[in-house]
Amino acid sequence: MNDTRPDNTPRFSQHNKEAFRNPWILGWIGGIILVLSVNAAFIVTAFVTNPGLVEKNYYEKGQDQEQNFVSQRQARNRLDWYMQLDATHKPVAGEPVRYSFNIVDAKGVPIDGDSAVIQAYRPSDVNADFDIEMQKIAPGVYSAELTFPLKGIWDLSAVLTKGEDSLKLTHRISVLSSNNQ
Repeated sequence: MNDTRPDNTPRFSQHNKEAFRNPWILGWIGGIILVLSVNAAFIVTAFVTNPGLVEKNYYEKGQDQEQNFVSQRQARNRLDWYMQLDATHKPVAGEPVRYSFNIVDAKGVPIDGDSAVIQAYRPSDVNADFDIEMQKIAPGVYSAELTFPLKGIWDLSAVLTKGEDSLKLTHRISVLSSNNQ
């Protein structure tokens, strides 16, 4: 077997550039790039989308999930409420922060609900989740003081209930550690 070319250069060498023209080598490199790209897309999607937290009584809620989505969308369109959730300052772990929840209709008239609740979900630790009943401080304005036990990402859901109607506003926040002030 001849291991040299007609110009007496070795056929198998570290300096041989023909390997990158081989379709098998290009296929392997393309496959590796494809797998890394798909993994990167999954990682980005995991950070950007809903955390997929499991709710209490998930089975009962999941049985009519499509109907719940449709009725929630219909209620949102029918009621035409505008909701806003604000904090007095950036939340810091272990320190209280006041959140206000403002609700008005399409004409700017405040909405008086029967109850307003704020739920705090920690995507990485279900044991840290909590919810607090918000106090009405003015027509269409509700407030609650929250103290987050852990730093990191939290999802806040403010829910206003008025009679049979209930709408939710979800907001993702980042809680700082107490030494990052």
